[in-house]
Amino acid sequence: MADKRDYYEILGVGRDASDSDLKKAYRNMAKKYHPDANPGDKTAEDKFKEVSEAYSVLSDANKRSTYDQFGHQAFQQGGGGGFNGSMDMGDIFNSFFGGGGIDLGSMFGGGGRQRPRARRGADLQMRVNIRFEEAVFGTTKEVKLQTYDSCGTCKGTGAKPGTHPESCKHCGGTGSTRVTQQSILGMMTQVVTCQHCRGEGKIIKDPCKDCRGLGRVRTTKTLEVNIPKGIDNGQSVRLNGKGEMGEKGAPAGDLYITVNVAPHKLYTREGSHLYLEMPITFVQAALGDEISIPTLDGGAEKHDVKPGTQPGAIVRLRGKGVPNVHNASNVGDLIVKLNVTVPTSMNEKQREILRGFNDAMGDDYKNHKIKWLDKVKGYFK
Repeated sequence: MADKRDYYEILGVGRDASDSDLKKAYRNMAKKYHPDANPGDKTAEDKFKEVSEAYSVLSDANKRSTYDQFGHQAFQQGGGGGFNGSMDMGDIFNSFFGGGGIDLGSMFGGGGRQRPRARRGADLQMRVNIRFEEAVFGTTKEVKLQTYDSCGTCKGTGAKPGTHPESCKHCGGTGSTRVTQQSILGMMTQVVTCQHCRGEGKIIKDPCKDCRGLGRVRTTKTLEVNIPKGIDNGQSVRLNGKGEMGEKGAPAGDLYITVNVAPHKLYTREGSHLYLEMPITFVQAALGDEISIPTLDGGAEKHDVKPGTQPGAIVRLRGKGVPNVHNASNVGDLIVKLNVTVPTSMNEKQREILRGFNDAMGDDYKNHKIKWLDKVKGYFK
């Protein structure tokens, strides 16, 4: 047990920590070490498992009380092995005193250890690249992945065709046996995992040659993935049961598809809103004009630019943004910033026209900058 860290230490909380303290600590550490945030980092993956194990015990009032009394030993099968949250009081006393003629499982109301369920297959993760428009409007992508799938020869049973797994005679199909030992309290009985079937309750005498009795084989699968409208860069799509197949007919894990969204040349996105910077001329801003604002779907929206529109004016087109990924009927807006363009080169005739315009505007227009500077000076005074 020396290599097993204290659960409170793992979460960085004291033994008097409240439920909310535990939850807050777990969320922070789970976010830090989650495999999605640390792809390929085995150390982070181990940390994440360690944090999850600690929280699964301390967040349960009964398990926490037991842990506070007996420590890690309370959650070890037969004094060793991995975390097992299904231990009852009979298991705990058996692990301390060795088991024997006194059936502690019966004393504490337990009916004996149930055969563990077949282990579910692993979850899989992969990434797919999509265009900006595909993220906004949704799309369907075809992906290929190498994974374990059910063996077609034995249909996932692991047994040679024409045969079938047999119930373990040593444990009667329960996956566990009782061992009687002498202890300081007398003869005591301990429930342990059956060594013949390794806790599965069944034995395959004639294993399938194609999968070697595992019930699954390595294969390449092609899947169609529906990318929902409004998905954002870094978000994932979960496909239930499309991950790695478990052994000997155990259910498959899930497949998580994380999207990488390519940037757009014109539009940017913030949440459910799209943003566009659109140039207009000085004349359009001064005199007003009808302009066509391009929308992401390839269409256009007419908009009347009011005379005297200032640089940076904002136009909001409601419902022309991004659908909510959870509710496609809830659509954001397209927010357009009007940028007034200034000519970078002019001929003499054009310059003369602008000089005439400036003179025609009178002293108020020409002194506009001076008045603004006076305001600035007054502010700092």
